[in-house]
Amino acid sequence: MQVTETLNEGLKRGYTITLTADELDAKVNEKLAEAQPEVEMKGFRKGKVPMALLKKQFGQRVLGEAMQESVDGAMNAHFEETGDKPAMQPAVNMVDGETWKEGDDVVVEMSYEKLPEIPEVDLKSIKLEKMVAKAGDDAVEEALANLAETAQDFEAKDGAAEDGDQVVIDFLGKIDGEAFDGGAAEDYPLVLGSNSFIPGFEEQLVGVKAGDEKNVEVSFPEEYGAENLAGKAAVFECKIKEVKAPKAAEIDDELAKKFGAEDLAALKAQIAERLEAEYAGAARAVMKRKLLDALDETVSFELPPSLVEAEAGQIAHQLWHEEHPDHQGHDHDKIEPTDEHNKLAERRVKLGLLLAELGQKAEVEVTDQEMTQAVMNQARQYPGQERQFFEFVQQNPQMQQQLRAPIFEDKVVDYVFELAEVSEVETTKEDLQKAVEELEDE
Repeated sequence: MQVTETLNEGLKRGYTITLTADELDAKVNEKLAEAQPEVEMKGFRKGKVPMALLKKQFGQRVLGEAMQESVDGAMNAHFEETGDKPAMQPAVNMVDGETWKEGDDVVVEMSYEKLPEIPEVDLKSIKLEKMVAKAGDDAVEEALANLAETAQDFEAKDGAAEDGDQVVIDFLGKIDGEAFDGGAAEDYPLVLGSNSFIPGFEEQLVGVKAGDEKNVEVSFPEEYGAENLAGKAAVFECKIKEVKAPKAAEIDDELAKKFGAEDLAALKAQIAERLEAEYAGAARAVMKRKLLDALDETVSFELPPSLVEAEAGQIAHQLWHEEHPDHQGHDHDKIEPTDEHNKLAERRVKLGLLLAELGQKAEVEVTDQEMTQAVMNQARQYPGQERQFFEFVQQNPQMQQQLRAPIFEDKVVDYVFELAEVSEVETTKEDLQKAVEELEDE
């Protein structure tokens, strides 16, 4: 087997692999000899079929396997010897494949871009600031007020019903003058604007008063669940028994107990803890961006063009769909990346390779438990189809990698944080929010 270099330019490599006819024939004979003891054929005892007959019967089938195994073996030996790691799957083409015949040498061309050498990074020299915001009394009180609003009650009011009010009604629904099953209720509490009834129903009750009677005329949606009602016009005879205005719950110990706390002080402590956890998460996102910026500025190495090109294409495609949300399919013209897309792709590829190298050297691993949790979190987006999603992930290595990658990246970032020189800087919720918004604008 002969391997000859044909290209060595930057990260690009090209080789010609030559497998002589004699080497291929020897490989075929070797595979046939391995199989001979188990071969049974009419007129011969098991394991006693002559090699010449085996070659005539199975030679063509074994030939392709021998050729593939020989070329794969040569490629693996090459990568082991050179230490090259291909950035993407190598391109492999058989020379004169259409005219090749048994007895000819096998000549294969292999080309790839190798991953670059990543320079050492002095992580201890990196200086970062960690924004620390405390949950002040104003923030806690604001959160308490929001909780009280979600726990709101309703109290009777005089006058006309407004959007957001609750009306207590008796109703009877009819189609073509005939009542239908499921179309009646008594003392039903309906919050106007909740969109809990079919479109057009609640809007017609705005302005009613206690004691009023009103016929609400609506049409069931075409895609309504009950086929006997879908698309049909209906009249609901409504009697308004009460009109109630929303009333926020009192901020007291009783409210606290509704949310599982012993008293108001305990609830405030829980809220403060939750807010500061949110602030810490936001501060980490800001510090992570600063770290990536620092690594991008201080570390430089050659990037595999194929990875940059693929990443730029993906960025351009994703942004195009974000700008055209109504276009769900991919039946559109090819989207050419801009200079901005290419620049962003270069940053992503560089940082991705760098973090991968740092993680490998630090022996960072994603545990089975972390992967299971990630799959569970993703599965929640598909209620009722969680099992099918789990099975899809199990059978799809690409999806597994998509879930594993951000976990691995965050663990590497945390590893760097531990080594870097991090100083805490006290800040306000507003300044932290501004820093987060700046990240989103970039």
